[in-house]
Amino acid sequence: MARMGTVWAATALAAATLGAAAVPAMAAPAAATPAVAACATGWGSLDKYDFAMTNGESITNARTGRHDCYDRFVVDVPGATAGELGYSVGYVSELVADASGKTIPVNGGAILDIRVHAPAYNPNTGTRTYPGVFAQPLPGVNLTGYQTFRDTRYAVSFEGQTQFGLGVRARLPFRVLQLDGHLVVDVAHTW
Repeated sequence: MARMGTVWAATALAAATLGAAAVPAMAAPAAATPAVAACATGWGSLDKYDFAMTNGESITNARTGRHDCYDRFVVDVPGATAGELGYSVGYVSELVADASGKTIPVNGGAILDIRVHAPAYNPNTGTRTYPGVFAQPLPGVNLTGYQTFRDTRYAVSFEGQTQFGLGVRARLPFRVLQLDGHLVVDVAHTW
């Protein structure tokens, strides 16, 4: 009889052990992780590009946004598909406007030269579709309170491509996203 009790006890212990293994144990609350760890990007800061071209769609707006881990620059090209939105984005020592070769001052510790393969005018009529003015800040963009962005400048729209300058705090990692109707450049707040 004592032996039977030992078998039952061993069986109960085995069942309890297997049952505990099947159900994850409640862990102690994790210590708060620093925001930097939560914002790891792995984007890098080397030039990024895609040689696609739009099929007659034009830029209508450029705008910015703030996020927890990065600041965002968006160029609106309504009607363009993600696959048509070609670009080249890279850090430069100075912003030099296409065609004229004129240098445009851009504030910040580093400058991103952003070229979108879409015009800021209607290719059929020549009518402007975006109100940017050479070497001036982008209309309607206010960078007050941004962690990374320091300045924006419109350069030129020439031969179906439009050039912008983006002044950032330092040479930080960035990514480029091609979405239907939008080209997005995100610049991380930290490495």
